[in-house]
Amino acid sequence: MCYRYFMEESPELRPFVEAARHSALGRRMVSQLGRPLVTSGEVRPTDIAVVSAPNQHGQRTVFPMVWGFSGRSSLLFNARVETAGQKPTFRESWERRRCIVPASWYYEWEHFQSPDGKKKTGDRYTIQPQGETITLLAGMYRMEEKDGMLIPHFTILTREAAEEILFIHDRMPVILNARDAAAWIDPKTDPATVKTIAGRARTDMIFTK
Repeated sequence: MCYRYFMEESPELRPFVEAARHSALGRRMVSQLGRPLVTSGEVRPTDIAVVSAPNQHGQRTVFPMVWGFSGRSSLLFNARVETAGQKPTFRESWERRRCIVPASWYYEWEHFQSPDGKKKTGDRYTIQPQGETITLLAGMYRMEEKDGMLIPHFTILTREAAEEILFIHDRMPVILNARDAAAWIDPKTDPATVKTIAGRARTDMIFTK
């Protein structure tokens, strides 16, 4: 799963952050929603976060977006990559509205079963790809209306966990290779290629408590 990630004030993330800070859309969202744009530190569901997606001309751009699709009874922070292309909630976003969520690393809490059979939550781990200072989380987005304003919302795709972190949790976010970033967010990329890109996502993870 992915319910927390972290943004360092690093040179790699600075271009994303500066673009979001100068966004007119971001200023309107902050005013409309009454909460800040999060550009450093821990990012949580419902936060206004920094996201990369194509603009109306197909050019890679940075946008502020709210983390979570509005569902019938709760916000949908994650979507399974195995079924996102089939579910009505996610199908259109999977096909035409994909994005990248830049992070330094993501957090995961260890999940295990106690001797009495109850599910327990243990230590929190920071997880990121080996040899990287930036983690490119694969996401999807859509527009939602609030009080007459269209606001972009995103969700993060998840997959089966890599073997080395399976003891922490059985799911992990889809983490893109940098070479796949442009094709991932391109709305013209066909669904078969989208599935292929997701299938070769990073699995070489390092983790610390």
